[in-house]
Amino acid sequence: MMVAKSTVKEEALQKIKVTKTTASRLSEVDFDNLVFGKKYADHMLVADFDGKEWKNAQILPFQNLSVSPSNAAWHYGQAIFEGIKAYKDPQGNPMIFRPYDNYKRFNISAERMGMPEVPEWLFIGGLDLLIDLDRNWIPTGDGCSLYLRPFMIAADEFIGVRPSDTYKFAIINSPSGPYFNKPIKLLVQDKYVRAFPGGVGYAKAAGNYGGAMYPTMQARKQGYDQILWVDGYEHKYLQECGTMNVFAIIGNTAVTPDLTQGTILEGVTRASVMDVLSDMGLTVEERPVSIDEIVTAYKKGSLREVFGTGTAASVAYVEQLDYKDEHLRLDTAKYEVGAEVIRRLDAIRTGRAADTRHWNYRVGE
Repeated sequence: MMVAKSTVKEEALQKIKVTKTTASRLSEVDFDNLVFGKKYADHMLVADFDGKEWKNAQILPFQNLSVSPSNAAWHYGQAIFEGIKAYKDPQGNPMIFRPYDNYKRFNISAERMGMPEVPEWLFIGGLDLLIDLDRNWIPTGDGCSLYLRPFMIAADEFIGVRPSDTYKFAIINSPSGPYFNKPIKLLVQDKYVRAFPGGVGYAKAAGNYGGAMYPTMQARKQGYDQILWVDGYEHKYLQECGTMNVFAIIGNTAVTPDLTQGTILEGVTRASVMDVLSDMGLTVEERPVSIDEIVTAYKKGSLREVFGTGTAASVAYVEQLDYKDEHLRLDTAKYEVGAEVIRRLDAIRTGRAADTRHWNYRVGE
């Protein structure tokens, strides 16, 4: 149950110790040439779970963590994370986009991975204090943002197959430019499988990404940017891309794979895009979507657009989609739906349009 923002902030102020840096690295960053995930803001948040409660919560200068070689996370993969973005409104006030949705999903991932729940004062309150402190790190260039990475790892120094008793939670921040700076090429992967029903596909667990590395590496050798995963049984129903959910615009209908099998991440950007598409007058369908349906629509001329959505990528146009002997080529210069989605989302996230759904969390209030 979510509690009042003022109460969360008060608890965070009481429980989180703040130590400010004495030597800011802000001047080292070229904000006109940001690369995603390369630079990190002055401060970070860390906290420890001792088996019973969260303690030692503090914001301190960005630094390395000291971790034992016997740390359970290295050996058994208990590690989860989130991706969130912060922006500035026209008056320069920092805002975090839909952090409560990420907070909810973080704890869903934690439960699936046998990890403790992170309390609201630590996750939301911690984000508030941290971003308020690092507000000057939020870039304002087109397509830029402060990328926020909350994560949790097992902390037991024990080599044995069991859930860890202790954990470390942290948040780091990275001023970033666009994840993809041009339209992308996708390979529909029909050999390797990302997730099965009953697995951890719906969790934002580190292992989901680790398992995708080799197939993605092979696809990139062939000139593709990402894999479009399909189901593990029939190898034809779309799931998601490596870093994104996927949408297809067929006629005046937007279709995206449904979440009922538990194999797809419930993307926050995905949910936002569905609302925006509905506002634009399109019919939005969450349902099983086969690659055969996409190919057929392409051949009939009714496949207007394909794009991926995710916090890091935002909205990424797909210009090429290859499946076995089928080669789909899309003219992204004619993408009208995706362009309008980007325009509307950017306007809301940066405070230039009315936030009627209360997506933005205003920092420091």
